[in-house]
Amino acid sequence: MKKILMPTDFSTNSINALKYAVSLFKDEECTFYLLNTFTPVLYDTEYILYSTTQPGLEEIYRENSVKGLQKVKKRITSKDKNPKHHFELISAFNLLIEEIKEQVKEKNIDLVVMGTQGATGAQEVLMGTNTVQAIKKVKCPILAIPSEYEYTNPDNILFPTDYELDYSSQQLQLLKDIIKNYDSRLNILHVLTKEELSPEKEQNKKKLATQMDSVKHQFYSKEKQALTEAIYDFQNEHPTDMLVMINNKHSFFENLLFRPVINKIGFHIKVPFLVIPSGKYSS
Repeated sequence: MKKILMPTDFSTNSINALKYAVSLFKDEECTFYLLNTFTPVLYDTEYILYSTTQPGLEEIYRENSVKGLQKVKKRITSKDKNPKHHFELISAFNLLIEEIKEQVKEKNIDLVVMGTQGATGAQEVLMGTNTVQAIKKVKCPILAIPSEYEYTNPDNILFPTDYELDYSSQQLQLLKDIIKNYDSRLNILHVLTKEELSPEKEQNKKKLATQMDSVKHQFYSKEKQALTEAIYDFQNEHPTDMLVMINNKHSFFENLLFRPVINKIGFHIKVPFLVIPSGKYSS
């Protein structure tokens, strides 16, 4: 059974992400953990002093949190009557990213699903701050769903890679599960910075091909092009229903997402974006 953590602030964006998740895993036994975190507005500066005269403040926030979670669950289950899906509610007095990390470790979560839109909705922003922080700090696959994205089966999946990793079965298992469930086609994209791959990268490419020998896949390469441009161009040339990348620190992924220049230009996610951490999960 898959264990899927769904942070929600009760916004349309977060509920849309939840709808996508229950559709994506409609044929699998899943437990969806609906998570809402709360901290009083006065927390950090005046909360401790204020709480001495208002002892019920935390209880009020918790009650509103629980009610909100119950409404979200009712909204989803009234339409998703899938007997394979189970829902549990988690209301926590904590910072969101810290609580996600705790829940991932405690419950051995397989996947965290989040919406991408930040509070401002500014077009130049890659995605919401919480989503970026989760990708940076949470050792678990993160699936980011663009705001207002309407569900479609992931028939075509784009996987950009620099072949820097010695791909493990654990890293690729979730991706392989999705591909097998939908008989998807995996398009593996590499941007060439040199005429030839190094022997180590050639070996990693061969290992990736071996890992994916049971699913439909094809290798592509683009020469001397910025990674963002290569991804955009590929999506314009080929149908793409999901983007998948492995978050390998000090690699092209980190440069793509976290450098200030890139953030300023904006890396606009138009399809669901699955980010798989390198190394061991849930630790």
